[in-house]
Amino acid sequence: MKSKPVIILGAGGHSKVLIDLLKYYNITIIGITDPDSSLHGKSIMGVPVIGNDHLVLEYHPDTILLVNGIGLAGQTSRRKQIFEAFKKQNYCFLNVVHPNSVLASDVKTAEGVQIMAGAVIQTGTVIGANTIINTRASIDHECIIGSHVHIAPGATICGGVTIEDSVFIGAGATVIQGVHLGANSIVAAGAVVTCDVPEGVIVMGVPAKVVEKE
Repeated sequence: MKSKPVIILGAGGHSKVLIDLLKYYNITIIGITDPDSSLHGKSIMGVPVIGNDHLVLEYHPDTILLVNGIGLAGQTSRRKQIFEAFKKQNYCFLNVVHPNSVLASDVKTAEGVQIMAGAVIQTGTVIGANTIINTRASIDHECIIGSHVHIAPGATICGGVTIEDSVFIGAGATVIQGVHLGANSIVAAGAVVTCDVPEGVIVMGVPAKVVEKE
């Protein structure tokens, strides 16, 4: 996996996983940016926290790639905002795929997709920009996954599922075949989704039911 040098946006737990993976591929990491000034000048797994996100602008978009290290559960909006802000400045985001994930040969991924260890993604699946498929998540055949989606560790997405933009699916959740998840919805950890989910709602339970509207 060849790459220009990268800057990681965000110094939280998800960024540590990404650092480990980027080091595996011998990709040069210039540093990490984070709005928390108490972290500036410190290092995380040997990578310096170089300052706020605006420091990225000191590098021409042609010379670096960005890696979105924001992975806060249920807060896809912040991850989306960061991605879109830098895209407007003509920066590009690296796709990061763990070598121990399994992807069918025809899986299509947009820019900035992150696929973590043990994930399995089957044939015909399409994954939108800036989406996380986290550790040991399972995506079966012909799923359509939008942009800015976060599928948490151990989630199971059965075949033919459509997931619109900015959906969060919690750890260990299951989405049954053919279900449609509306944009900005949240599926709680451990939920079993057996029918379509409207936009902007939270569902939980077995079977999953709406518990709150945004």
